[in-house]
Amino acid sequence: MTKVLVVDDEAGISGAVSYALRREGYTVETAADGEEALDRVDSFRPEVMVLDVMMPRLSGYEVCRRLEARPQRPAILLLTVKNDIVDKVLGLELGADDYMTKPFDMRELVARVKALARRGLQTIPGTPNEDRELVRLGELTIHLLNRTVYAGGTLIDLTPKEFDLLALFAEHPGRVYSREALLEQVWDMDFAGGTRTVDMHVQRLRKKLGQWNDVIQTVYGIGYKSAEQQP
Repeated sequence: MTKVLVVDDEAGISGAVSYALRREGYTVETAADGEEALDRVDSFRPEVMVLDVMMPRLSGYEVCRRLEARPQRPAILLLTVKNDIVDKVLGLELGADDYMTKPFDMRELVARVKALARRGLQTIPGTPNEDRELVRLGELTIHLLNRTVYAGGTLIDLTPKEFDLLALFAEHPGRVYSREALLEQVWDMDFAGGTRTVDMHVQRLRKKLGQWNDVIQTVYGIGYKSAEQQP
């Protein structure tokens, strides 16, 4: 079963969220502050984390920042009481995959966790599901159905949004995407102020791709594209 870590210093909120997720079949643990959250990530190894921003000891932003440096981390749904677009963009730039503003509808939160869990699921090569769809981009092999990426036989660990970016580029080789178009298609957002989020994710994706990072090319003054496939 998918494991979800709920991190909030308000016991009423973490309890309600945990109850709703357990009813959907998830294995759930909780943490009450940022330091405890990092410890639970190591011991519990969740696939998804519901993370409050305003917490004692370490904020949700700082938790995102520290997890970003790790080779593996859960998909992150950030919760914030702030409704300022700058705060939302900051969370996404620090590695959060999605966000919701308090107060929130529990049904929507559960739906968003389900979406992150689906995007984060990975299967092992050679196991059933051999009919999964493959896309190749240079030396990269991208399994669209189980959301894994291999380069030279080595698995590259990507966050859900990093995978979504790479898959979009791979499925449309040579097509130029503006930052606004990427923001709309990958993040389902349409505000121009968030285009820096795209740049940050492209930078992190290129870093993880290492020697294969040239498959994503910058189109100056416009946005990005993938390298065109050779005939």
